[in-house]
Amino acid sequence: MAARNEDPGATVDAFGEAVNMTALQLEKWLATDESKSVGQSNGGESVGHASGRRIVKLLHTNKTDLTDAGLSHMRKVVGYVKRHVEQRPDGDVTDTPWRYSLMNWGHDPTK
Repeated sequence: MAARNEDPGATVDAFGEAVNMTALQLEKWLATDESKSVGQSNGGESVGHASGRRIVKLLHTNKTDLTDAGLSHMRKVVGYVKRHVEQRPDGDVTDTPWRYSLMNWGHDPTK
């Protein structure tokens, strides 16, 4: 995971490794019922689903135009993906909430 004091390039690289879905793939995924069925929420959009929308924007942003807030969210994504991947359940994960949650954060563990 990229540390907060790392240069922006290291953060962008770590984000690129963690997020293995394209902006188009993620946009299509976020429109599915499966995407909306997972994650923590207070009756509205889940944290992961909102993060996915933000990731799509980050994927469309030129590296030179990234803000501190954007870089911070990239670090958050890297940390979430790293922690969640380590909790992989046994067996086929294709149709599991675990995979769906990771995909909301831009990472498809079946790739």
